[in-house]
Amino acid sequence: MGYPMAGFLSRAGHDVVVYNRTTSKAVDWIRAFGGSSAATPAAAAEDADIVFCCVGDDDDVRDVILGREGALNGISPGAVIVDHTTASAAIAREIHVRAAEKAVGFLDAPVSGGQAGAENGELTVMIGGDPSVFVRAAPVIKCYAKAITHIGPTGSGQLAKMVNQICIAGIVQGLAEGLDFAERAGVDPALVIESISKGAAQSWQMENRWQTMVNGEFDFGFAVDWMRKDLGIALAEARSNGARLELTELVDQFYADVQAMGGSRWDTSSLIARLKK
Repeated sequence: MGYPMAGFLSRAGHDVVVYNRTTSKAVDWIRAFGGSSAATPAAAAEDADIVFCCVGDDDDVRDVILGREGALNGISPGAVIVDHTTASAAIAREIHVRAAEKAVGFLDAPVSGGQAGAENGELTVMIGGDPSVFVRAAPVIKCYAKAITHIGPTGSGQLAKMVNQICIAGIVQGLAEGLDFAERAGVDPALVIESISKGAAQSWQMENRWQTMVNGEFDFGFAVDWMRKDLGIALAEARSNGARLELTELVDQFYADVQAMGGSRWDTSSLIARLKK
């Protein structure tokens, strides 16, 4: 997702230096958008006003930002780091402390909208961090986002993203069961969706995924592996704050079933596939 996001920054006229752990991806990006690349995160961060990070999980974030060749070792005082990875609130708070020691601002800013949102510059960004740092970074983030919300102090962006994933998990499972029920009951799913999508059952998942779910098409979108990673973060947070995520725990196990079916890289809407076994 960082590939198109960085592309929007370049198209908006910003001087962009990219780093990717897979060098060929950086080379491809430069061919498409111009700019330049660096051999390490630290080198990419040199002379930068804002450093944007979008990787996989806590360990990746720690390596790319806090590692020996991480961005924090190359960045100048007064600059800002914006982490778009969906990670834990704990790693966000850890980076905030380390960044503050160097007089560097930090925002945890996970995104929602998937690959399509990144490619179309229509991501939703939920942000945690100091309000003054948010004000500085928000105009630049708007290059690839349609909605930006400052949720609260450091870690709040990640907590909001956990809420997002908790809600999506329940919605997708409900949609999967409803569509499977319709087919087994002998009613036309298209007509059912035409009717109920105008009422209280409507959702983004229904509007954008019902047809591919009925067709058994899942080779796109947000991978099951990543959803399980995200739900694992939410479940771990719930164990510490006392929240009861009973449905989330159940849907997480349903996603484990999809993985066992070979669907690790399928879109999250593939929950319906396990109902058809």
